[in-house]
Amino acid sequence: MVGEGAAERGSRTLRAEGALKAIAAGPDRQERTRRILEQALVFAGASCAALYTPGDHRDLLCLVESAGVPRALYGVRDSYPASGGSPVADAHRGGAAVWVGPEEFAGSAESRRVPSSGLSLAALPVRGDGGGCLLALTGHPDGFGAEDRACLELIAEALTCPVPTEAAEGGELRPTAFTLAMDSGRVEAGDGVLRLFGLAPGEFDGRVETLLGLTVPEDLPSLMSVTEADHMTIGERELEFRVLQPTGPPKWLRLSGRLLPGGEGRPTRLLGTVADASTLRPDVTDVARVQRLAAALATAGTVRDVSQAVVAALRRPLRADRIALAELENERLVVTVLDPPDPESWPELWRLEWRTEWPDAPVRAMPTLAAALREGRARIWPAGTGDLEPALADVGPGGLAVLPLPAGGRMAGACLIGWDAPHDFGPDERALLTASAGLAGQALMRAHAFDAEHELVGMLQRQLLPRRLPELPGAVAVACYLPSTAGLELGGDWYDVIPLPDHHVALVIGDVQGHSAGAATLMGQMRTALRAYAAEGHPPDVVVSHANRLLVDMETDLFATCVYVDLDMEAGAAWCVRAGHLPPVLRHPDGSTEIAEAEGGPPLGVVPQADFPMSPLRLGPGTLIALTTDGLVETPESDIDAGLDRFAHALAGSDPAHLGLLADALLGEARRSDDVALLLVRYDGMALRPLRESWSVWRLPEAVRHARRFARRTLRSWDVPDDTTDGVLLIVSELVTNALVHTDGQVRLDLALIGGRLRVAVADASPRTPAKPTSIGWEATGGRGILLVEAMSAAWGTLPVGGGKQVWSEIALEE
Repeated sequence: MVGEGAAERGSRTLRAEGALKAIAAGPDRQERTRRILEQALVFAGASCAALYTPGDHRDLLCLVESAGVPRALYGVRDSYPASGGSPVADAHRGGAAVWVGPEEFAGSAESRRVPSSGLSLAALPVRGDGGGCLLALTGHPDGFGAEDRACLELIAEALTCPVPTEAAEGGELRPTAFTLAMDSGRVEAGDGVLRLFGLAPGEFDGRVETLLGLTVPEDLPSLMSVTEADHMTIGERELEFRVLQPTGPPKWLRLSGRLLPGGEGRPTRLLGTVADASTLRPDVTDVARVQRLAAALATAGTVRDVSQAVVAALRRPLRADRIALAELENERLVVTVLDPPDPESWPELWRLEWRTEWPDAPVRAMPTLAAALREGRARIWPAGTGDLEPALADVGPGGLAVLPLPAGGRMAGACLIGWDAPHDFGPDERALLTASAGLAGQALMRAHAFDAEHELVGMLQRQLLPRRLPELPGAVAVACYLPSTAGLELGGDWYDVIPLPDHHVALVIGDVQGHSAGAATLMGQMRTALRAYAAEGHPPDVVVSHANRLLVDMETDLFATCVYVDLDMEAGAAWCVRAGHLPPVLRHPDGSTEIAEAEGGPPLGVVPQADFPMSPLRLGPGTLIALTTDGLVETPESDIDAGLDRFAHALAGSDPAHLGLLADALLGEARRSDDVALLLVRYDGMALRPLRESWSVWRLPEAVRHARRFARRTLRSWDVPDDTTDGVLLIVSELVTNALVHTDGQVRLDLALIGGRLRVAVADASPRTPAKPTSIGWEATGGRGILLVEAMSAAWGTLPVGGGKQVWSEIALEE
C-alpha cells in the first residue's frame, strides 16, 4: 500500500478509480478479472482476494479467480454452498457487503481452517452475469478501514462475473490449445502442443500419461496436481515445466488452464494452452514469480535460505539495484542478507555500521522504517517523492519500496528494495511486492524457529560427544561430527578416543539406529559403556561383547553398529572388532589405500550371545586410519560398497600431513541427509620406545627374593644408577608381597623404562584395590607397605586389568 497518513489516505480511492479505469480498457476478460482482484492487494491492503460465481446448478458458489498469497494459508475454499451460512453466501443472497473483524472471525467456523489468528474478512456482492461475490482477507490488526472498504466497493463494482465457455463438441482446437477429460484422462491437443512435446499428430495416442512420460521427473508433482481432479482447485492456473529433448537441455513450457466445474461441483474438464516458455522466461508473469517464490520458500529451512530465496525472486525480475532483508529481534533489526554484498554499494551510514559479514541495520537513523513496521503496510516512494532520511533515501534514489514482513499477527522483519534510476511502480508490481512480503514473513518466522531449534539440537548433540581428543604418543587424531540438515531430530552417530595403559589407545566409532532423542540417549549410553569396559582392561572382543549384552538387556527397540580398534603405539599393530559397521580404511605411507578385511559380527543389541572376532591390522609409521559412518558414503544413487570405494579413493589423493584440512575436504561432499561422524588417526610411531621386561611370580617361599633378583638384573642392564636401585627393589618387595599375601591366582611383575621414569607394575587376579591405612600404631606388624610405596614413588595407583587389577608405581630417575 502507498500511504503517508490521513492526507494521502483520502487520495487512495481516487488512485484506485484511475487504476480500475485503465484496467477496464483491456481486451482480455480473464486477464482483466485477475488484475482487478490484484487492486484489492494494492489499494485495500488485502492479503488475498477471490471471486466466486454460481455453478451450473446454482447451488454452489464456485471459485473463478484469486490473487495474493496462497488461499490455503487463510483456509479459503474452492466453493461455498449458496444456501449456507458463510459470509460469501450471505453477501450473495442479501446483496449487501459483509464485514467480519478479527474478534468475530476468531469465533466463526471459518477460523478453524486458518492456522493463524487476527484475520479480518470482507464479502461484497458482484452484479451482472448471474451475480457473484468478492472475498477479501487481511491480517492487519485493525482490519479493513473506511478507505479500504471504499476501495473494495469500487473493485466489486468493476468486476463482472465471467462465465466460462465450453469447447464446442467436435470443434477443432487451436494449435496451442488442449482439453483434458478429468474422469478418463483423455486429451485432445492441437498440433502446436504436440510439436512442443516432440510428437507428430499421428503418434499421439490421446493418453495424458504419454505426455507426462515426456516431462522431466522433478516437474511431475506440479503437473500431477493439474492433471488429477482431486488435487486441483477451480479456476485459472499457470505453471511452468520442462520436457525432455532428444539432444541438449530440456525445454521450458508454460501451461495455462482453467478447471471447469461439472455436476455436483466436481471438476470435469481442463481447458488451456501450452506455449514455449524458453523465450518468455525473462518476462515471467507476476503470478509465476509468486509461485516460484512460494516454491523456493517451501524448501527454505534457515533464515539465510529464506533471505536468498527472496533476493533471487525479486531483485532480477524487478531490475532493482539493491535489496536488503532484515529480521526483527527484540525491537532490533538484524540484517540477514544484502545484495549486492559489498559495502561500497550501500549508503555511507550503512558502511559505518558494518561489523562482520553484514552491518547492523541503523534503525535509529531511519524513523520512517520504524513507522512502516508499526503500521504494517508496504510503503513506496517513487523518485522525487517524500522527504526521506539519508539512510533510506540513498538506498533507492530512483525509487524505494519498504516491505514489512508480517507473520502471525506481528512483524517478522523488513525488506528494502532500491533503484538508482527513476522507477515506475505499476499496479502489477505493487501487487507482487505485497504478495511476496506476506510469503516471506511467514517463511522467515518458520526459519527463525527452525534455526533456534536446530541450534538447540546441535548443542545437545555436542554435549554427548567428546569435547576434545586426548594427545596421543606417536599419533595424531582428528574427529568431526556433522548433524543432519534434513530435520530437527537428534542423530545417533558417535566417536571416541580412549587412552589405555601401556601406550595402547582405543578408537571407536558407531551409529545408533534412527534419528530421535531416544537414539541420541542410547548413543550416550553406548559410548559410556564402551569406555568403561575398555578402562577395565578387557581385550577388544570382550569390550564389544559386554556392550552387546548390555544393549540386549536394556530391552530397547533400537540397535547400534560400531567398530572398535585397539592400537598398540609401541608395536605399530592393532586389533579390530566390527559389530555391523563399516570396516576401517587404511592409507599407507606410499599413498595406496586398503579397506581392512576385518571379519565382523552382528549389530549390537540383536543377538545376545554373538561372537565378535578380532582381526589384526599392521601399521607402519605414516599410516592413516579412517573410521566413518554410513552418512558419508551411502547415497540413494549407489550402494554403500561403491561409496566406501569413493571414500578410499579420496583418501588416496589426499595429504595426510594436515588432518584437519583433510577432514574438511572429505566432509565437503557429504549430502547431510543423515548425520556423519568421521575419525582420522595418523600413526607416526613413538620416537622413544620404552624398555620392558616381565616376570611371572610363582607362589614359592622365596618368590619375593626371586622378584628382587629379576628386578636388580633388569635395572643393571638398563644402566639404572645404584642409588636408585635400592628404592626400586623396596617397592618391588612391597607390591609383590601384597599380591602374594592378599590375593589368589597368578601374579606378574612388569618393569618399564621410558623418558627418565621407571614404572613398576604388579598385576594379580583380585579386583580389590589395596587400602591405605589411616593410622598405624607402633605395635602394628603390617599395613606399612602401601605407605612405603607412596613415600618412595613419584606417582602410584591401580588399574583394572581383565577382571583383576594392576598396582603401579613410577620413580623419577635423576639425569
